[in-house]
Amino acid sequence: MSTDSQRYSLNGETMGTRYSAVFYAEAGLDIEAISRSLAQAVERVDQQMSLWKADSDLNRLNAAPEQTWLPVPKELASVLATALRVSQQSAGAFDIAVGDRVEAWGFGPCAPTITAHNVDTLAPRPRLSAHGGLTVDLQRHQVRKHAPLHLNLNAIAKGFGVDELARCLDGFGLTRYLVGIDGEMRARGVKPDAQPWVVAVEKPCRGRREVMGVMELCDAAIATSGDYRHWVDLEGRQYAHTLDPATGAPLCNTIAAVTVVAASCMLADAWATALMVLGEIEGPRLAQARGMDALFVLREGDQLKEISIVDGILQAQIENRPIQTPPTNTSPAQP
Repeated sequence: MSTDSQRYSLNGETMGTRYSAVFYAEAGLDIEAISRSLAQAVERVDQQMSLWKADSDLNRLNAAPEQTWLPVPKELASVLATALRVSQQSAGAFDIAVGDRVEAWGFGPCAPTITAHNVDTLAPRPRLSAHGGLTVDLQRHQVRKHAPLHLNLNAIAKGFGVDELARCLDGFGLTRYLVGIDGEMRARGVKPDAQPWVVAVEKPCRGRREVMGVMELCDAAIATSGDYRHWVDLEGRQYAHTLDPATGAPLCNTIAAVTVVAASCMLADAWATALMVLGEIEGPRLAQARGMDALFVLREGDQLKEISIVDGILQAQIENRPIQTPPTNTSPAQP
């Protein structure tokens, strides 16, 4: 690529938030074609995997009868197969068959209003996992439920959407870019000055957005799962939107957030949730065993503790970082 490459920036709405694409290339690109391709890619993912669209392929699957093969788009089949694989590898910590419980706790499109008076009705109950109740045929692009399942892809679809944005730019021959949907990002190559892409990692503070640090990306993806974006407050007690598949109830551990760096954003997205569910002991242990790159942020009283794992090796732990800091005008690092 010539040294006079130009910086381009495109963005739009998707999945209740926004997508973005920043890339460097020589002048003269057909930006309108690239913009259309990006918009179509995320719209295709949303149409297939959203619970908020009544006619989505995911809602069609949830309504389908058991023991019947149902044709689905190849993208949806791929995401479902990946979800089942991560579920197996995480001993069930990642499970997309929690849709009914997500709704029951007030986090879905048809969710009831949760109050302190009806929270007792949400007691844990036996349930079948997606790994045990769903079969995916990748070759024929079809799936079959073995029991009534209400699937929810919120912990993996956004990451897949980011990968689709990357696939679009790859198709146009672009080799220096950073794409993202909300806080899930994927980078290819480096910037023209040979510097890696820099993305912000949020401090897990409820009610405001604050940067805790930054990470450098080159040919990698990053995703974060946390308890600080979506929650319900019942008489002073806050219940986060991430559910423990074992109980069907919001998590009850000290992890405030987990950030994972992986080859694909779909995997980073799913594993960030899985490691968060596993908790402060088993999460880092599995990340080390699998040779992963992960950052765990734990709440300990009014302090935060960071556990960093790089290539499966535990790094120095940072303790006693205050949760509350004076408000600032900081914003995510610019690519």
